[in-house]
Amino acid sequence: MAKSKGDGEGVRVGIVASEYNYDITLLMLERAKDEIEFLGATLGPVVKTPGVFDMPLAVQALYRRKDVDAVVALGAVIEGETGHDEVVMNQASRKLTDLSVEHGKPLGLGISGPGETRLQAQDRIENAGNAVRAVVKMVRRLREIG
Repeated sequence: MAKSKGDGEGVRVGIVASEYNYDITLLMLERAKDEIEFLGATLGPVVKTPGVFDMPLAVQALYRRKDVDAVVALGAVIEGETGHDEVVMNQASRKLTDLSVEHGKPLGLGISGPGETRLQAQDRIENAGNAVRAVVKMVRRLREIG
């Protein structure tokens, strides 16, 4: 289904963005905001966390709000000299998924990595828009099934 303006009408999307690798995540944040506007959804609260690992607490706080229908998590987990990037991404993504199911609200996983270079992370900035489209679509689908 092609995206069209108005697909997100009545959907309020919160965003949690990592400040780590902020040269990349700032662009992701702007891309996500643009997509929310394009779809006709409403931008909810935007929370910045120190890193991806810190996101679950912020996502949980947004899920508890009645005025937030979905959350998009934005970050870039770039490979270092150790396996730390894998630990961060595995733990954060697992907990974010658990929170989504627990609260019955969609999560857009706009976090790139692990195992990527800075250049690969820059090439994946567009994924922020994909994450927004996914949560808007899921909110609509969940409303359809009641």
